[in-house]
Amino acid sequence: MSDPDLTLPPKDRATPGPGAKPAILVEPIAHLPTTVPARRASPGRRWSRMVMALAIVVLGAGGGAYWWTHRAAPLPLGIASGNGRIEADPIDIDTKFAGRIAELLVDEGDMVTAGQVVARMDTQDLEASLRKSQAQVDLARKSIDEARANVDQQRSQAILADQEMARARSLLEKGWVSKEVFDQRRQQLDGAQAGLAAAQSRAIEAEHSLDAATHDVELLKVNIADNTLVAPRAGRIEYRIANVGEVLPAGGKVFTMLDVSYVYMDVYLPTEEAGRVKIGTDSRIVLDAYPDHPIPAKVTFIATQAQFTPKAVETKTERDKLMFRIRVRIDPERLRAHAEAVRSGLPGMAYVRFDPNVAWPERLQGSP
Repeated sequence: MSDPDLTLPPKDRATPGPGAKPAILVEPIAHLPTTVPARRASPGRRWSRMVMALAIVVLGAGGGAYWWTHRAAPLPLGIASGNGRIEADPIDIDTKFAGRIAELLVDEGDMVTAGQVVARMDTQDLEASLRKSQAQVDLARKSIDEARANVDQQRSQAILADQEMARARSLLEKGWVSKEVFDQRRQQLDGAQAGLAAAQSRAIEAEHSLDAATHDVELLKVNIADNTLVAPRAGRIEYRIANVGEVLPAGGKVFTMLDVSYVYMDVYLPTEEAGRVKIGTDSRIVLDAYPDHPIPAKVTFIATQAQFTPKAVETKTERDKLMFRIRVRIDPERLRAHAEAVRSGLPGMAYVRFDPNVAWPERLQGSP
């Protein structure tokens, strides 16, 4: 039950008598903050935090020690390096004539050898033309036989006309024939000789016709053979661009292959280092995928003009803005022995030893 004096205004409340203790009025004050006593961390939680901090310190120190012991040693003076990607020469296998693809014999990723058939085009029209040319060859041969027979006939007539002319001359000298008969024999001889010359010309023409028909046959055979697409070099099929049944124009691409005998890496070196590099300089290529297998190589190209540093090239300093492109090529004999392992596009580093008196570091010596 509530006190009635607490509900009255202060002036109407009862005044305590002498000797009585004054009453304490307690009114709630909502706008004052409430203080929450802080909780002390338990000894177990403090110990966990200390162990975690100690573990972080130990791991950081261990990682730093591992990096320090496994970091690559700096290159000696006389050896320059640059990053790049391993590349193989691409070769397009194209059609020579417009036509339809009849057969594909390889696919992407297949290894092919030089001269291996990779595709065949439809050659029905060329084969029909070939049969026609072969028939013309047969006809030309028969024409030659006929022309030669005509030559023999005209030669016989010319011989007879010459003999009659000789007899007419003898008889004319003795007065046994008239001058008219002698003139007739002369005309017969001239006509026979002209006929012989014409027959010989027709025989020569027939022989040329045979040669032309024969060359047509050879040309059609070559064209039919060119519609059988072969790999020009040993390598790997990288892309199959067309499919069976597609009609391609002349020069249409069917495959793109990689020449595994020409594998290189282009790197960029600053002027001071590039100026000391020569064609044939000994080099090494180290791929990121095989960091423990340096590949021996040689410098085969040095750009004659400098260019600004490409964005993909990481330089040691920002002072050298002009760089020279250097091509480092792997030995073809080594590539033939490891053709299956050739991959294009793998990133790595190329090291160029422009000072022959400097020895390769142990990690770059490579296998013989």
